Amino acid sequence: MKKIFGALMIAVCIGMAMPVQAQIHFGVKGGLNLSKASLSDIPGNFKKDNFTGFFIGPMAEVNIPIVGLGVDASLLFAQRGVKVTPEGADEYTVKQNGLDIPVNLKYNIGLGSLLGLYIAAGPDFYFDFEKKSGIDKKKAEVGINVGAGVKLLNHLQVGANYNIPLGDTAKIEGTDGSYKTKTWQVSVAYIF
Repeated sequence: MKKIFGALMIAVCIGMAMPVQAQIHFGVKGGLNLSKASLSDIPGNFKKDNFTGFFIGPMAEVNIPIVGLGVDASLLFAQRGVKVTPEGADEYTVKQNGLDIPVNLKYNIGLGSLLGLYIAAGPDFYFDFEKKSGIDKKKAEVGINVGAGVKLLNHLQVGANYNIPLGDTAKIEGTDGSYKTKTWQVSVAYIF
């Protein structure tokens, strides 16, 4: 019984010491959004095209070096959108300017002091600033991020993410139609 209690106490002490060794770093992140819409219940023949926007803002990263796990969170001004062309009409662009807050669990694989790889996944929260007539966009949207990237020289990160919303992005007024904006992101971050 004493051995079990002793082993349990050692495990608890190690677990309590891990957060002390956690490292928090701040930085700035920016990049490109490439959005495409999935249309549903849209009457007529619509053509959809990619929309290119950008994102930029501060980020924080907490790492636990022993196990390679960490959390990455950002507060980003982001542009998303969709371009659609109804049959026989001009192209119509629905732009979303808003606040994007991705929070990802990150697993780091160190390949020496100069290079590392990471994979990340987690929730994404998007808050839209604009209202567009004819489109009933959601003011808040929740999605899932999945991504991977490279860390260079302990300060530079280059990555790619795919963001999938959990619900519709918007409904088209006067119809039963809606669309969901899925977004590829290419990012560059500098960690101080």
